Amino acid sequence: MMNRWLIGLAMTALAAPVAAESVNVYSARHYDTDDQLYDLFTEKTGIEVNVLEGDSDELIQRIKREGDASPADIMITVDAGRLWRAEEDGIFQSTESDVLSERIPSRLRHPQGLWFGLSQRLRLVFYNKENFDPAELERYEDLADDRFEGQVCIRSSSNIYNQSLMASIIAEHGQDKATEWAQGLVDNLARSPQGGDTDQIRGAAAGECELAVANHYYYLRLLHSDDADDREVAEQVGVIFPNQDGRGAHANIGGAGIVDGAPNREAAVELLEFMVSDEAQALFAKGNNEYPVVPGAPRPEVLQDWGRDIVIDDVNVSELGGNNPTAVRIMDRVGWR
Repeated sequence: MMNRWLIGLAMTALAAPVAAESVNVYSARHYDTDDQLYDLFTEKTGIEVNVLEGDSDELIQRIKREGDASPADIMITVDAGRLWRAEEDGIFQSTESDVLSERIPSRLRHPQGLWFGLSQRLRLVFYNKENFDPAELERYEDLADDRFEGQVCIRSSSNIYNQSLMASIIAEHGQDKATEWAQGLVDNLARSPQGGDTDQIRGAAAGECELAVANHYYYLRLLHSDDADDREVAEQVGVIFPNQDGRGAHANIGGAGIVDGAPNREAAVELLEFMVSDEAQALFAKGNNEYPVVPGAPRPEVLQDWGRDIVIDDVNVSELGGNNPTAVRIMDRVGWR
């Protein structure tokens, strides 16, 4: 049985009695399907999985505080920007694995094996079906076009998803053009950035803006919600997969790396390799209706046909993390609050 602790518990939590062979996971993900994945791994290997859950930044700081005494073997977090932060803080060690290299496309893993993507999320544009013609907008770059002045909802620049989107614009166009884009986007805002991704979609549905930027799974949560009001919101907006005639839609990742000084390194490698098996990929992606990283791995049911043939930006996601400081500076410079 998988053992779980919350970040707020005492530092000695992972010192509790465990199986003879075990692996300790610090995770920023909180889905029941992850628990199923860990239980399946234990069933197949006999290796116990102990999980400590928390916010990404809290987990990074905790591992740093614990230093050489840290029991952490694997850290799981979401977004290339957060993986980069952990990388910069020396959290990860390089890992060589033929299984991981063969199963995960090169753009979805760190070039030196410091971390590996395990699921993908798309940052898309949603539009008010009644008031907006989707043929008017084909690219992320169009969001800065003055035709759309006062029409865009997007959350704060402090949001890591927006920072990574900005980083992708830098990767594609360079800093000068990216700055122009960010300024144009700010000039086109319908309201001051507020709330989360779901709030942007709700804003478009309510006519507060014509266009909203959000990760795909927030829309799917509304579309398949048990709440009729949520489903009505989703029905009032359409989806644009940007840049299909060019570099493709912006994709980010949830990913993991082996912690520097991991006390159970062999078991940690075995768990990471298991996570890219088809059965584990299906569970990992299902938790948040994300796309698997392994080509051909089963998709969650709601994604069987939705977005099946889309073109995805092939920039290495490590570049998004590397561009994060520049992205934040540009966003601050243009007044993206």
